[in-house]
Amino acid sequence: GPKPRFGLRSWREVVVPHEDVRSGNLKQSEFAADLAQVHAGTASSEYGDPADFFRRTYLTEGLRQLLRSAMRRLSGRGGDPVVELQTNFGGGKTHSMLALHHLFGPVRPNRLAGVEELMKEFGIEALPPARRAVLVGTSFTPSDPHRQPDGTLTRTLWGEMAWQLGGPEGYAVVARSDERGLSPGSARLVELFSRTAPCLVLIDEWVAFIRQLYGLAEPPPAGSFEANLTFVQSLTEAARAAPGAMVVATLPASQVEIGGEGGHQALERLRNTFGRMESPWLPASAEEGFEIVRRRLFEDLRAKSDFISRDAVIRAFVSMYAKGGREFPTGCGEGDYRRRMEAAYPIHPELFDRLHEDWSGLDKFQRTRGVLRFMASVIQALWQQGDPGLLILPSLVPMSDAIVQAEILKYLEGNWSAVIGKDVDGAHATSAQVDRESSRFGKLLAARRVARSIFVGSAPRSDRNRGIDDRQVRLACAQPGESVSTYGDALRRFSDRATYLYQDRSRHWFATKPSVARLAEDRAAAIERREVEAALIRRLRKQRERGEFERVHIAPESPAEVSDETGAGLVVLGPESPHTARGGSDRAVPAALKILESRGSGPRLFRNALVFLAADSRRMKEVREGVRFLMAWRSICDDPDLELEPAQARQAEAKRAEFDKAVDGRIALAWTVAMEPVQTGPGAPITWEVTPLTGDEPSLVLRMSKAMVHEEKLISSLGPLRLGMAIGQGKLWREGKHLATRQLLEDLASYLYLPRLRNRKTLANAVAAGAGELNCPNFAYAEGFDEETGKYLGLRVGQRGAAVEIGSLSVVVRPEAARAQKAAELPARAGGAGARMFPAAGPPRDPGGADPGAVRPAPEAPVRRRFFGSVELDAARASRDFGKVAEEVLDHLTTLPRAKVRVTVEIQAEVPGGTPDRVRRVVEENCRTLKFRNHDFETD
Repeated sequence: GPKPRFGLRSWREVVVPHEDVRSGNLKQSEFAADLAQVHAGTASSEYGDPADFFRRTYLTEGLRQLLRSAMRRLSGRGGDPVVELQTNFGGGKTHSMLALHHLFGPVRPNRLAGVEELMKEFGIEALPPARRAVLVGTSFTPSDPHRQPDGTLTRTLWGEMAWQLGGPEGYAVVARSDERGLSPGSARLVELFSRTAPCLVLIDEWVAFIRQLYGLAEPPPAGSFEANLTFVQSLTEAARAAPGAMVVATLPASQVEIGGEGGHQALERLRNTFGRMESPWLPASAEEGFEIVRRRLFEDLRAKSDFISRDAVIRAFVSMYAKGGREFPTGCGEGDYRRRMEAAYPIHPELFDRLHEDWSGLDKFQRTRGVLRFMASVIQALWQQGDPGLLILPSLVPMSDAIVQAEILKYLEGNWSAVIGKDVDGAHATSAQVDRESSRFGKLLAARRVARSIFVGSAPRSDRNRGIDDRQVRLACAQPGESVSTYGDALRRFSDRATYLYQDRSRHWFATKPSVARLAEDRAAAIERREVEAALIRRLRKQRERGEFERVHIAPESPAEVSDETGAGLVVLGPESPHTARGGSDRAVPAALKILESRGSGPRLFRNALVFLAADSRRMKEVREGVRFLMAWRSICDDPDLELEPAQARQAEAKRAEFDKAVDGRIALAWTVAMEPVQTGPGAPITWEVTPLTGDEPSLVLRMSKAMVHEEKLISSLGPLRLGMAIGQGKLWREGKHLATRQLLEDLASYLYLPRLRNRKTLANAVAAGAGELNCPNFAYAEGFDEETGKYLGLRVGQRGAAVEIGSLSVVVRPEAARAQKAAELPARAGGAGARMFPAAGPPRDPGGADPGAVRPAPEAPVRRRFFGSVELDAARASRDFGKVAEEVLDHLTTLPRAKVRVTVEIQAEVPGGTPDRVRRVVEENCRTLKFRNHDFETD
């Protein structure tokens, strides 16, 4: 179990169980009170010794009222003449009669703990000596007369009662009735009571005796069935009529004690008789049960430090419940619950509640005695194991312990031992496996404690009230200093794996039949890995975001599926190529290198346009497991032949939704390895920079994009200085004075030691910014180069805001070449101005023609305002080829000022074999979604 936190002392350091509990000597102390043995003087001291009995007995409200009535009745001051004690099996009936037996025995009241205080409270100064008769039905054999010590032979219950009360003289009053097996009349019994008053008659297991007489052809010496029932009526009437006489009898309320038809008949008649005269009796409440168990199982707290430690633990629990809010059931953080914890210490009230409310409903479980036996075995096991818990919680019940498990199983019908061994507790249980797989769970034994809590709260009522909810599970598990959420996570993980655990929304319970979760586990185990991988790839490819990337290639099956383009691309490696750190068998780097070097039909040109994202191999097991279970739960939800119950159908749908969400989360946690190919310079070997990604973006692409941009491994905005440095350091001028912008774009996309640009627009913006700089510090831009004149056409230096085209004609120009041409152009411009101001001499003008020296204006260039073009694409590679059309044509046109560009896609398909209906429906639906204006499938 978990170690206590905050310096709080465990229950073992504060309280000490009684010796018989610590030693496990339960055979001699089985909490089985036998009234006949006590009366005969053969019972153990805890029951037979009056002082020891009262020292260990907590006087509940019901017991106090019973003792008060007996004191008054036998003192001649009123009181109830007839009392019926009827509760569930083990509800404290026999214990109450033992208290009456000892109270009016030979031991003085001042030696009985709590009795003098009761007498003062009830105004009774002294208790008279009383005669006692004890009749225990299971101690008598109807066919065998009983010989008393003086030789008197008694045959019936009334004969036995008379002899115990008055000896031979008392027996003489009913002797003829006893010999004939006929019930004495009430007058005879009044005479008997008058002679022996004050007298107390205690009758236990009455039904067990009378039912033996049912249906017998010949009545035995004990009398017939009817004679004994007539005696019941005479006895109650006589007790009412005779002062100082009191009759207390127990009647069963459970099927275990009632027996067959004879028992039902006897009980019905007894109830009718007692119902007219009996006084009601209250059994112990759950809160009183706290004190009963505490007194019987633990020594009293004595040291002040022990009380301080107890109160500190309780404050810590209540504070945790108050802060947890809705994590726990309502009211746990309030004062009433704190007082319940004080009364129940060191046992948590939730464990008491489950035993009193749930387990006591079982026919075999005795309400008081059963709790005592169960808790004694639990405390013994925990004490011997050195349990460090702060309180004894339901989650700490060690069900793998042989004694505890035997105590549990004897109350349950069905093969519950299989449930415990398979799922709940033990080295090979599902809960233990879940704990071993997670250090977070294993530290607290979280799954095992969750399983124990559900078992304690659901096993006795699995067929009546379906289980306990999440809040009760946390209440039964959490201790101060622990993370409450751990138990919620453990519950979810355990519910995915458990064979016998059922779930309906937030409620959980165990049953002896395998649950739908087991069906899901079996189906998940049957799914082959290739199916899981295919489903996982389909899941990955649902991601549509691109972030700052121009293109995203998810789980490509070959390098040919990754297009060779200048725009930045992200390759998300598939599940078959995870990254393994620290010298493991890494599959990510070889897979990425293969794509980096090849485009399928030849070597890849634009290698610097790609970065890669791979999965962490350490996370792949849980990803595959999540996908496998998602597929299994989907198959269950979609299988009409299963005929699931409503609760099972809801559980299957909830699990499907849960795994659908969980798989996305597991994928996000797995695909976190960013891989960037790098080179330190021309000719240097290729190395891989592997970086773990962080962030909470659910989209893999967006998280990768954000990380790449933040670390400037993907540049969407480039300054002219950095571009000029890249050109110079990369030796891209190639000994020339200029460089085609198209070539520059391809160089940047090719060489791994250069900056990685997002797309051609990024380069165009950088070139435009360089052309707008005064004095051309980095480079200039020209629309073209005239090979004949050696001049740059449309040379721009210091011209801001001008449009830049990236193509095969436009160039970036070395700064010195650009400045030289600009300097050469200045004198020519100045000379032209002087010639116009001061005309030079020349040949005479032709009067009828043009001046031969005049400069003729150049003809105006036509204005081309529209463009139209069409191209036929390979249908198998349409997405790749259209990307090139957009890059080489559309990007140039859309950057022109006030340009309005419209693109129309026309698709024509001929399918000789006919289009399947499934494909037709998909295409038509997608066309409507994409807003195709005209689309139709034609028939012959």
